Amino acid sequence: MGKIIVRLDRVMADRKIGLNELAEQVGIANVNLSKLKNGHVSAVRFSTLIAICEALHCQPGDLLEYAAEE
Repeated sequence: MGKIIVRLDRVMADRKIGLNELAEQVGIANVNLSKLKNGHVSAVRFSTLIAICEALHCQPGDLLEYAAEE
């Protein structure tokens, strides 16, 4: 089975925004955003994904990537 790779750290770096600032804009706890950024979650709410995309002015595809099993 393939996997989903979270590219939130890359988009944050491109936008020059820190974890604390993004967490505040999105309205979630720093620790939860950190878990998402590091790929330590098994699910993400669409409302959270929408808030992140709005804050970073990006598309969900900029944040998530599918990698097929090799």
